[in-house]
Amino acid sequence: MSTAALRFLTAGSVDDGKSTLIGRLLYDSRAILADQLDALHAKAAGEAPDLSLLTDGLEAEREQGITIDVAYRYFATRQRKFIIADAPGHEQYTRNMVTAAAGSDAAVVLVDITKLDLHASEVALLPQTRRHALLAKLLRVPSIVFAVNKLDAVADPAHAFANVRRAIESFAADAGIEPAGVLPVSALRGDNITRPLAVPWYRGPSLLQLLESLPAGDAGSAAAADSLRLPVQYVSRTHASPSENSPGLGEQPRVYWGRIAEGRAQVGDEVEAFPSGQRARIAALRRAGHGVEAVAAGASAGVVLDRQLDISRGDWLGTPGRLQPVQRVRATLAWLDTEPARAGRRYWVRHAHRWVHASLARIEHQLDIQTLRPLPAEALEVNQIGVVELQLAQPLPLQPYAASRVGGALIVVDPASHRTSGTLLVSSASA
Repeated sequence: MSTAALRFLTAGSVDDGKSTLIGRLLYDSRAILADQLDALHAKAAGEAPDLSLLTDGLEAEREQGITIDVAYRYFATRQRKFIIADAPGHEQYTRNMVTAAAGSDAAVVLVDITKLDLHASEVALLPQTRRHALLAKLLRVPSIVFAVNKLDAVADPAHAFANVRRAIESFAADAGIEPAGVLPVSALRGDNITRPLAVPWYRGPSLLQLLESLPAGDAGSAAAADSLRLPVQYVSRTHASPSENSPGLGEQPRVYWGRIAEGRAQVGDEVEAFPSGQRARIAALRRAGHGVEAVAAGASAGVVLDRQLDISRGDWLGTPGRLQPVQRVRATLAWLDTEPARAGRRYWVRHAHRWVHASLARIEHQLDIQTLRPLPAEALEVNQIGVVELQLAQPLPLQPYAASRVGGALIVVDPASHRTSGTLLVSSASA
């Protein structure tokens, strides 16, 4: 099984069948432990088992029959390993969906066909379905799949699926989304989940077949970048190995640990520290307790430099001249707090491992979820998406989010309540 593991989330509106879909994938793929399976059948008492219970682990979730927090599940087929994130559909838990999407390679957006007006001249998707698809696109989830669920509950599934598919393709075209697939499924019955649907009106793959074929994220393009970017998460001191015995380092050189966001670190390369601007060469690299010659993007590593520099958590190491300081930011803001975002307010923002104060200088516009057009706005309410300008109190080495998921993403925290209030995706930045 050489294909890289695929991290994907299920998204969409409430009660669209996301937890049941994941349960069906686990059940049909024989990825459930024997004791879990016994408990599931015992609870069903002779009825069809409730597969959503395989992911809804919190007591409050089981009591209310909804998903509240993100639940992660793991399974594998002969072709691939999978890490699944079951994201909640309720609007009040949209922040949990954003958390899951930020690290996913793919998103399966469910569309509950029973909630749509199939007799309308143009079928309208639910607002939360559109919002989750837009957030997945804004968060640069590489592959977005639309799964039209509950086909078993409509009288004419072929006609119903054709109408909904047209609505999805129209919305996707307006939103700039290129779907990796639009599939008919029934999570409850298992239609087109692990085995292709045997009907004359659909000749495409099953959901599992499609997932097995999707690329695993953009780590390859990040590794191929021509400049190194490493946010420093932790600084330690350890005994020097023979290769690290350089003048001035002493017996316990500093090791700067972090996950490489972009490019490649190699012993002998010159690097520059941000924000100090000091330069040094990489004397040694450590990974998983061993010395290595090079480490690429997506992997965590410890960097030992050939001279002592004042570097701490929140600083960056990178290719000289590439870590440019910026303080004025134009970004897409997904607002997740019940307290509205207003121009002039100050917040904490976090970029990688550094916290700085920031002022919301201007709200340029809000995005209308239905029409995808910009609307004038003086504030952004909970779950609204808009374009804003931000003034940072201290410079950060920001990049456009389109170029880097790490270098162009920030979270916004309310300084009074300490709640995570929003997600910022950088469009452009200046000094």
